[in-house]
Amino acid sequence: MKDTKFINKLYSEDLFKRRNPREDDFRGSYFRDTTAIIHSYPFRRLKHKTQVFFSPKNDHICTRIEHVMHVASIASAICKGLDLDPDLAWAIGLGHDLGHAPFGHAGEKIIDGFCKDSGGFIHELYSLRVVDYLIQYGKGLNLTYAVRDGIVSHCGEKFEQSIYPDFQVKNLEVLKARTHYPSTWEGAVVRMADKIAYLGRDIEDAIQLHLIKEEEIPAAGSRVVGTTNSKIISTLVDDIIKTSGKTGKISFSDEIYESLLVLRDFNYKNIYYNPVLVGHNKYFKRIIKLLFDYLNEIFISYGHELGAYIKENNLLAVRFSDYLGKMTDFYTNVDGGFDNLVTDYVVGMTDDYAIECVSQIMMPDQMEAQFKQFLMVN
Repeated sequence: MKDTKFINKLYSEDLFKRRNPREDDFRGSYFRDTTAIIHSYPFRRLKHKTQVFFSPKNDHICTRIEHVMHVASIASAICKGLDLDPDLAWAIGLGHDLGHAPFGHAGEKIIDGFCKDSGGFIHELYSLRVVDYLIQYGKGLNLTYAVRDGIVSHCGEKFEQSIYPDFQVKNLEVLKARTHYPSTWEGAVVRMADKIAYLGRDIEDAIQLHLIKEEEIPAAGSRVVGTTNSKIISTLVDDIIKTSGKTGKISFSDEIYESLLVLRDFNYKNIYYNPVLVGHNKYFKRIIKLLFDYLNEIFISYGHELGAYIKENNLLAVRFSDYLGKMTDFYTNVDGGFDNLVTDYVVGMTDDYAIECVSQIMMPDQMEAQFKQFLMVN
């Protein structure tokens, strides 16, 4: 019998509602959303987007796609322990970071600086824009309300001890900040799982990259929670299941929560604000600024004359014109103009593609070929 403490207080028709009605099939609404997310282009690109450590030349260092799979699996495990819906947790977990910028949170802060006039850039809110509109060139994925709400409400940077859903059917598209909470228990679980997923993995990756040593991890955190990713996840998942059952909220116990905060503070000081990582930020800013400036410049120059972009003699301009052509109907009839065009294109880039594009801007392939030909002649 389902624990009455963890019943979602919304009607099923509200949770399952899609922006455009669809007939149900054997997969169930939430598992169907999972398959749609997995087959989308933004999900595939996550494998080349930074989680914490930029462009690692080590296949064992976590990338953004691994992070979302960790979140989904952890959240599903917690949901099984609390007799919640693991399919809903999977879908939210896999989709929660689809709107992340290249170069991780550093890239997000840089792009936020370029978007201040239009309200800033918040990846949780932007992930909703991605699944609602940008995937499939303006059509979106047509996900259920419960999954969309969980995606836009995940916020892994706030370390609450307890989370209680708001059980409201919100107008998700008008949200402007991270001040709201999920509408479902499963959304609350994913919000907690996001922190569980990255805390231990970031420590493990930092040790492997010799940024920190295991003996440097403060005893006040490691003694209770652990030092390895697997131990940290196991401890936190077990605690959240047991404590939530007692409190009626998605909660950590007092002892675990205090240790969690110790590890969080240690990670921020020694990993996220480590000079080795922070030192890259100036380069990321140059890359992103150059992309914004260049794409705005050529859009002003060529506008909707798509064939003209080839004059730039680089693949970035050609690909940008192709994107513009496919998205013109959306920007004209849905978005109210083209103010977000360049931001959407840059945010969708992987780290490697952004770097490659800068190289193309500075030295187009055709120009390089002409130089080679000139050298051969002379």
